[in-house]
Amino acid sequence: QVQLVESGGGLVQPGGSLRLSCSVSGTAFSLFGMAWYRQAPGKQRELVIGLTDGGWQNYGDFVEGRFAISGDNDENTMYLQMNSLKPEDTAVYYCHRRIGAKDYWGEGTLVTVSS
Repeated sequence: QVQLVESGGGLVQPGGSLRLSCSVSGTAFSLFGMAWYRQAPGKQRELVIGLTDGGWQNYGDFVEGRFAISGDNDENTMYLQMNSLKPEDTAVYYCHRRIGAKDYWGEGTLVTVSS
């Protein structure tokens, strides 16, 4: 059974940094086909950053070079490094993995950017 568990969310001041983690179990780890999404209150879930199966990186326009995705095969973990955070980055961040035609999601971790 594939499971994705996010962690690392919390309260951060504008301009600060945060690193989110997504622990993957139940399947062989690969960064390809994985992504981070987010959902702000009252808004639709949107892509933050991810890698296609072919290795292409996709990201939301709002990323503006501030966020980076990485992975650790030994730890079966995907990371999202977020820098220069803005109040509008406040959202629940979700880890996503597509395997074949099936989508897997974590429960999400809340990031609040506020002074």
